[in-house]
Amino acid sequence: MINHENNLISQRFDKEDLNKALKTLREGGVILYPTDTIWGLGCDARNSEAVKRIYKIKHREDAKSMLSLVGSEGMLQNTVNDIPDIAWQLIESAINPITIIYDNPRGLAPNLLADDGSAGIRITSEIFSQTLCQRFGAPIVSTSANISGKKSPSSFSDISDEIKQVVDYAVNYGREKNNSKASNIIKVSNSGIIQIIR
Repeated sequence: MINHENNLISQRFDKEDLNKALKTLREGGVILYPTDTIWGLGCDARNSEAVKRIYKIKHREDAKSMLSLVGSEGMLQNTVNDIPDIAWQLIESAINPITIIYDNPRGLAPNLLADDGSAGIRITSEIFSQTLCQRFGAPIVSTSANISGKKSPSSFSDISDEIKQVVDYAVNYGREKNNSKASNIIKVSNSGIIQIIR
């Protein structure tokens, strides 16, 4: 849900920082950025080559799909054809960040989807990532900034140099924050079946 104080809060981070992240995304690059959960690796979720690069950075099989962030309910509706009522209920009642896996989203890179064509999407409420998504105008990949199988970083300082050295831009905002908790993940099918993944 959009915070009405966003315009005031957005002044707290450096606009140049935001613009550099946007430029990197638009050029098909990979960024390191803060989210509403842990620090993430991100790219244009529509760009198959950029998505492929993140899999390579993480040493992760592309059979393991990654989630994406959107900055508003409207952006979610532009990405998912049919959002089940139960999904809206889960979003509105969630206390902690919640990622929902939807059937057949549209416009996302094919290598971002699971074998059944589904994909995990979360509406972020964290100010930098929310503003980034809104300004970018499309979903942004968000996957933990770690090598696959290694511990997820709770802060920027916990991210390995191996990751930091290969991204195209590392956001300056939020580096002092600590957050080691990932989102809850729930799969909601168009038929109304709910499956708790995490």
